[in-house]
Amino acid sequence: MATTRRVQTTRMGGKRVRIVTTTSDAGTRVRVTDAAPQEWELQAAQVRALRALPEFAKCEADVRSGRGLFTIAGDQNSAKRGPKARMQAIAAGMAAGEHDVRIYMIGANLGLIENKVGNAPFEPSQKVRHPLLAALGFSRQATIRSTSETDAAQQAVATVRGWLSDIIDDKRIAA
Repeated sequence: MATTRRVQTTRMGGKRVRIVTTTSDAGTRVRVTDAAPQEWELQAAQVRALRALPEFAKCEADVRSGRGLFTIAGDQNSAKRGPKARMQAIAAGMAAGEHDVRIYMIGANLGLIENKVGNAPFEPSQKVRHPLLAALGFSRQATIRSTSETDAAQQAVATVRGWLSDIIDDKRIAA
């Protein structure tokens, strides 16, 4: 008998779990572990953390006062859509391979964050889109690889604060 392995992700007690069933001549073994978060969950944790920063601009007055240094926008390009919704999204300008989060920063600077759960590979469209944006001059691009919401949020905060620090330092040098 050949060894077979079946992997599925489901919910048990309200929690996402990964069930691995291995069947061989020696019998059947079932292993249940916590499932990795989904990419959208990492993104949502980042958005919550970034919106909580004192540098986050909620309105024009925040920017004019010098408190607000950035705002954000996120995409759900990877969301599952039916044929009609997919056609509508493409017709309206949704671009395959776009980054998950855009960070609009003071001084017309743009930062782009791509999220990956663990070592998940880039999609073919991302392998085209990300270098295209870099060639157009959008050099502030970060890929955040994480398997926890807390880590993803901490990485996003550190990335954005690093970008803001660079922008502020560049303004001081130019002055």
